[in-house]
Amino acid sequence: MAGTPAAEVEVSESLVAALVRTQHPAFDGPLRLVANGWDNAVYRLGAAWSVRLPRRAVAVPLLVGEQRWLPRLAPLLPVPVPVPAAVGEPAGSYPWPWSINPWLPGRPATAVPVAERVAFAADLARCFAALHVPAPPDAPPNAFRGVPLSDRTEPVRERLAGGGFPPGLSKVWEESLETPPWTGPPVWLHADPHPANLLAGDDGRLAALIDFGDLTSGDPATDLAAAWMVFDAAGRAVFRETYNSLVPYEDATGDATWRRARGWALSIGSAISASSADNPAMAAIGAHTLDQVLQLS
Repeated sequence: MAGTPAAEVEVSESLVAALVRTQHPAFDGPLRLVANGWDNAVYRLGAAWSVRLPRRAVAVPLLVGEQRWLPRLAPLLPVPVPVPAAVGEPAGSYPWPWSINPWLPGRPATAVPVAERVAFAADLARCFAALHVPAPPDAPPNAFRGVPLSDRTEPVRERLAGGGFPPGLSKVWEESLETPPWTGPPVWLHADPHPANLLAGDDGRLAALIDFGDLTSGDPATDLAAAWMVFDAAGRAVFRETYNSLVPYEDATGDATWRRARGWALSIGSAISASSADNPAMAAIGAHTLDQVLQLS
């Protein structure tokens, strides 16, 4: 299985220090690399800030989408999100825009045992219910999330046919494809609803929602895949009940939407599993997701 793609630009500590010092000196402080992910490098900057910089060209429009839309979406949401505090420009050997964001407190939900995540299931449902309002026509496009589930048929079938996945997933996928598509308005989507993008507070509640790089609009079932990606059956029940009690679109609360959400969990979970050979934490997310997809509830 493939691993994280190579960086097109090496985002070194010295490069980041120079960018911050020359463009936003008010934020200058000690740097520490905290993530060198699929698309972006993230450095902690002092105690209160982080610096997010694309490491591949494909990530640039995603970061620009965060810079444009998060200031408008943040007021809708009941938990903090990383609204950029400063926007950086290309300079020297670094060719792309970048952001300084607040360092949001909390620990990744991946560090919370699955059975304990039920404590923030209702919080996450409220967060997605608040986000899932009709989006404008110029919302960021995304060919991989928010689209009709049938658009993902070829890559999912190819992954499952390649072996290494639990038996029974192909049947779940084909059943998902038989589900009626979303006919409501395209709504705002986080579109990457796995537990590494959630922060939990010391009290176990949801403290923040992070990494809006896949931000787009479309079928809310994309985000509702969190029911399988984040929770077990108990957390899933709380998440679904809370979401259904808050969303005004009848189509969004029906069984068809939740069947599509299960299909989205399979699609995203299998993609994570197929690309995480060198990332045990993400591999664990993929394995959990596919295990939950095979559960009856």
